[in-house]
Amino acid sequence: MSDDDIRQLARAAGLAESWTDALGIPQQVSIVSLRRILDALGLPTATSADIDASRQKVGPPTSLPPLVTMKVGSRLTLPGRVGGAARGQLTYEDGSVATLRFSMRGDRLVGPALDRVGYHRLEFGDRHVTVAVAPSRCVTVEDRAEGKHLWGVAAQIYSLRRPGDGGIGDATAVRELAEGAARHGADAIALSPVHSLFAADPGRYGPYSPSSRLFLNPLFADPEIVFGPERVAQHRRDPQSWEQAALVDWRPSALARAFDVFVREGGDLLQGHALFEALHGKWLASEPALGSWRDWPPAFRQGLTPLDDADMAAFVAAESAAIRFHQYLQWLAARSFEAAQTAAVDAGMKIGLISDLAIGMDRAGSHAWSRQGDLLLGLNIGAPPDEFNRAGQDWGLSGFSPQALVATGFDPFLSTVRAAMRYAGGVRIDHIMGLQRLWLVPEGASAADGAYLEYPLDDFLRLLALESHRHGAVVIGEDLGTVPRGFRRRLTQTGIAGMDVMWFERNRGSFRAPTRWRRDAVSMTSTHDLPTVAGWWRGCDIDVRSALGLSAEGEVAERQSDRRRLWQAFAAAGTAEGPAPAPDDPAPAVDAALGYVASSPAPLMLAPVEDLLGLSDQPNLPGTIDQHPNWRRRLEPPAAKLFDDPAVARRAAIIVARRP
Repeated sequence: MSDDDIRQLARAAGLAESWTDALGIPQQVSIVSLRRILDALGLPTATSADIDASRQKVGPPTSLPPLVTMKVGSRLTLPGRVGGAARGQLTYEDGSVATLRFSMRGDRLVGPALDRVGYHRLEFGDRHVTVAVAPSRCVTVEDRAEGKHLWGVAAQIYSLRRPGDGGIGDATAVRELAEGAARHGADAIALSPVHSLFAADPGRYGPYSPSSRLFLNPLFADPEIVFGPERVAQHRRDPQSWEQAALVDWRPSALARAFDVFVREGGDLLQGHALFEALHGKWLASEPALGSWRDWPPAFRQGLTPLDDADMAAFVAAESAAIRFHQYLQWLAARSFEAAQTAAVDAGMKIGLISDLAIGMDRAGSHAWSRQGDLLLGLNIGAPPDEFNRAGQDWGLSGFSPQALVATGFDPFLSTVRAAMRYAGGVRIDHIMGLQRLWLVPEGASAADGAYLEYPLDDFLRLLALESHRHGAVVIGEDLGTVPRGFRRRLTQTGIAGMDVMWFERNRGSFRAPTRWRRDAVSMTSTHDLPTVAGWWRGCDIDVRSALGLSAEGEVAERQSDRRRLWQAFAAAGTAEGPAPAPDDPAPAVDAALGYVASSPAPLMLAPVEDLLGLSDQPNLPGTIDQHPNWRRRLEPPAAKLFDDPAVARRAAIIVARRP
């Protein structure tokens, strides 16, 4: 067994043996790291026999996969052989049937071109495969815009206020923000993630470290959307009032039936999530050290598999009400966001809500427990060393197993995408480069000891296009950072919009004129991880990082130069005039920045609500956890009255006037 054997196996498994760092210097992954990652992929390398067996696992397929993808109008091509069969029967989604003829070309079975989009069933005797025929592109912002250049608001849900919200923003506050923004010409509300976190441990509130991306955070639900304010108020006053009433109130029956349908359609996925929440609450309450399912007693660590185990069966029977309660919470959240999206569209928005899909899941969460085979639990998603993070980054998140995706017909990916699009007019995919490759770090290793693992990009893009059309949802990809060569071109071809952020649109130090920004990207002044315009102009971000020991030498002087360059760019674009304002007078810079970004040819411009309000504090400061109030700041104006603020109304008018 040689190093070449290890590297050959790594290549076959989709691992990159080398990579190029942010400075353009080629780096090679060590043999030790490759072996640890291969082991975590289920490809042992301890002996020559192990390597031979692992080679068999990653070799060419010997049978039909459960699902294949193709673009509409292209020829249907299947991997592997089907026993010499030359004919197959294709049943389209509409029930019509066609006989297809195939021929062998090398190790592929090639059939005719297909011209019907959808999920169709192809049968060869007793074997079958789902054929996902995708449209050539996703639904695009231009498709929704009908000739307009749109704008929208980016908001953190928890930050929104409304009377009776209980101290955290919710779907009703989102609805009120959408209705106010729509009155000022906005067509979208881009939201922070609504993924389910940990009901029993509300201190784990990082929105990009979800327990499950398949379900919603019930703290964002509003029972009044479902039951109406009168009934909710009655229940708050007297929980026993229904039992003591002289007449039966039959009105809940329709809602009860709707809830039963929701539970039935949720199936094993919803059952698994609700069971996890009940178990997590039990163990966390009795023994706080058991916050991770991997520390639970053995009978409870195996997800849904051992439901016939006596201990697990006893828990399910004893805690059926708790399990049902967590299903109920998901129903409330789903109805809440469904109502918010409906209200946004009814208010005239062409897109409405844009959901946010996190890159991975907390390995101690619901998905990791209930669907363990979906994920690479021994590997964490992160980033290689770069000029900002010399040691690399380990985000502590788990991602999908490529082998599991193929083996399950991409069910984990499809379930996740459908959940993100279900109650929204669009989805933003965080770190979309993960559709092509992820930097994976063996658990317990240094982030620098990771490697890139290849993912089935073609299949992902086709399935995104198909689901985009089925849900009528636009797709936006966060393509910031180290982007593989040719990747943005693939996004453009698939109709996925990238992201242009003002701070990064530079050319040799100067800020690039907005007219030269991309026509196939969403334009923004900033993001939740970056300074607000007012905060940047004041230098608040430098002050905060300096106080935490995170600043770099020379930042203050560099910011002084950058203020001058940015104001010159504003003036050249016609959004500012006269001398640049002082650092302690950021309002003119905020106005100019919003007009500047709105002047781009992007089909959609998103204005962070913090910039509309002229706030200095950014929602999240990367590199910190509890040293900074990340994901906690609330906005002062109620969501329903936010656009009544004269400064906000003025800035909305600036944006509308500048949209080309």
